[in-house]
Amino acid sequence: MKKDLPDNLVEDISIAVVLESSTPSEKVWNVYLINEKQLPLTNVIVSSKGYGEKDGREVKTTVLRHFLGEIEARAFYKIEAIDPQVFGLTNEYWLSYYIDKTIYDKKYIFLPESIVDENLVKVPLVNKPGIVIGGRK
Repeated sequence: MKKDLPDNLVEDISIAVVLESSTPSEKVWNVYLINEKQLPLTNVIVSSKGYGEKDGREVKTTVLRHFLGEIEARAFYKIEAIDPQVFGLTNEYWLSYYIDKTIYDKKYIFLPESIVDENLVKVPLVNKPGIVIGGRK
C-alpha cells in the first residue's frame, strides 16, 4: 500500500536553530521554519522533542506541538525558543503542511552537540548565524 502513495518530497523548506543574540554571559537561541518556496504553506504544524543520554541516564523532553497556520512564500516563522542545555540531546522537529490539497511531512534532526559555534552559517531569509537542516536542493 505504501508504494501506491505519491512521493511528496519536501524541498526548499528548512528548520534552523538561530543565534539571536550573544553576550559574554548568555546566548539566546530560537528555532525557525524557513520557507524558500515561491508558494505559501498552509495548515503548518511542527512537533518538537529532545531525547538522548545525559549524565549516564536516558532523558526525554516534553513533546511540544506548534500550529503555525500559514507561512507565506519566501518567509520564515519562529517556532520556539531553545535552551542550550538540550544541545547535548538529539533535537527532533517533525513538520507537516499542505500546498494546495497535498500534504507533506518531514523530520529534521539536530544530532547531539551539532549546535555549536563551529557549525554556524548565515541562515537564509533570517540573515543571522545558525545551524540549518534542509533548504534548497
